[in-house]
Amino acid sequence: MGRSRYLRATHPGPEGGIDPEAPEALLECLTAVAERIGRPAVLVAMDDLSAIAVSRIGPKLTDRFRIPHQPDNLPARVADKAELARLCARWDVPHPETVIPAGGAEAAEAAWRLGLPVVAKWSRPWLLPAGTGLRSTTLVHTAAEARRLYERTDEAGSRLLLQRFLPAGPDTDWFFHGAFTRGGHPLLAGSGRKELSWPVRTGLTAVGRWLPDPAVEEAGLRLAERLGYQGILDLDFRRDERGTFRLVDFNPRPGAQFRLFTDDSGLDVVQAMYLDLTGQRVPEPSGGPGRVFVAENYALLAAVRGRSLPRRRPPTLAPVPAPAPASGRVAAAAPVRRAARGERGRTEAAWFAADDLGPFVAMLRAFLGRGLDKGARALRGVPQQGRRTARAVRAPRQRGSERPASPAPQAPPEASAEPDELVTR
Repeated sequence: MGRSRYLRATHPGPEGGIDPEAPEALLECLTAVAERIGRPAVLVAMDDLSAIAVSRIGPKLTDRFRIPHQPDNLPARVADKAELARLCARWDVPHPETVIPAGGAEAAEAAWRLGLPVVAKWSRPWLLPAGTGLRSTTLVHTAAEARRLYERTDEAGSRLLLQRFLPAGPDTDWFFHGAFTRGGHPLLAGSGRKELSWPVRTGLTAVGRWLPDPAVEEAGLRLAERLGYQGILDLDFRRDERGTFRLVDFNPRPGAQFRLFTDDSGLDVVQAMYLDLTGQRVPEPSGGPGRVFVAENYALLAAVRGRSLPRRRPPTLAPVPAPAPASGRVAAAAPVRRAARGERGRTEAAWFAADDLGPFVAMLRAFLGRGLDKGARALRGVPQQGRRTARAVRAPRQRGSERPASPAPQAPPEASAEPDELVTR
């Protein structure tokens, strides 16, 4: 940000960082910033921690800042993984099967019942203390590991959730971004597909494409309307083996790839919210779907690293009809401001090297490692991986004989039905 031509001034945050459970320091800091600016300014929270803290002190900032109205501590509720699971169940939004265990033995049993591996999440990740090695999300491979993780609940500061693991693959990771005015009415919204991520198959969007999908868009609009959401949100979905999009995360702020959803005039979700909060008209967007977002360093690293990972066969997906709107009010009250669905191909580039040198270091290591490995194989006379070393010779076909049918693909072996000994005790 220090090199951006759009940056006019910077204001240091509160000493010790932001604590959403004790936001008094942030209130004092923002009050001083407002006095220096001298007139009301639009305040945009760019991470979950800030969104939660600002919503808790919002009523005391209304005279100094233009802030989206978020009633009932809404950002903290949707960022809470346990609360999000309850909201999805209540409003029939597909969500991974989730268990909130009440004890270590129950956690072990739930992990086995959901099917190992399972995804373990802390309900309120912003409460995780630093230096403990605890991560907001962990892939658990054994029932014993789930039990040990539950035993650290007091240390984590929030409840542990166990979710059914949805494997990643081609066309499985999607997202929804939107800017909403009061009552959850959309100003600008769109769905997109994550085509490359870093870390591979699990991390942030390295390459994303704006692709309209009725199921993803309908789920995002339904949540925003029923929550009465105002402001910007970023939702993450994963398609399961049956083709159902399941909501896996709700971020009450702009996503890292929010610039993907930008029309031909430059309108994006942040600008749409700014215009709405300052009483200006939000224009109808022109263009949009087909636009591509690339974070160059992450994308290159993900492409190099992804080639060295075993490829998974994409799941066989049955066609799923687009769900009907939850109520006529979604479309009737305020239609989504989307552009025509033509493919375009413009690319929005984002370069994060100055902020984080880690990806570049890893990228250089990956390139050097592949080059050295390739040279070593050549010196040893070993053919490249994937190159054919022999060609199958087809047996002569006899007249009148039928071509033998190709063998049916074999199903992968099923997991053992033997329970973990921790559960059977």
